[in-house]
Amino acid sequence: MIIAVAADHAGYPLKEMVIATIKAAGHEVLDLGVFDTKPVDYPDYAAKVAGAIQNKEAERGILLCGSGVGACITANKFKGVYAGVCHDTYSAHQGVEHDDMNVICLGGRIIGSELVREIIMAFLKAEFTTDERHVRRVNKVRAFERQQ
Repeated sequence: MIIAVAADHAGYPLKEMVIATIKAAGHEVLDLGVFDTKPVDYPDYAAKVAGAIQNKEAERGILLCGSGVGACITANKFKGVYAGVCHDTYSAHQGVEHDDMNVICLGGRIIGSELVREIIMAFLKAEFTTDERHVRRVNKVRAFERQQ
């Protein structure tokens, strides 16, 4: 799988470890920045990951900002992007399995590196289920998106 990764300045300290974790799991990385801790606007980098998902340059994305919230809000403004803030492993895999989440947002100021590794692995290993109830629910979400 190709995983798009981007961070703002607050998420940057975890970015290299995130990239190493993805590569160690056998996936490719599309690194969309930032490349230092100079202050930037998180929406610009969330938009880069969302665009990579929309353009099919990546199958999934990982966004890092201070809390994960701003990046998540931004990413969800893009059609076909289903982002969630996940600071635990259950949400990371369940979001994919039940909700077809394709972008995970992490707070660099909220959680530490070991937990981030475990969350990323749970996210990468998860696959959307074909259970009727999950398909039905995801289709309802996508119908709302089409109405916009």
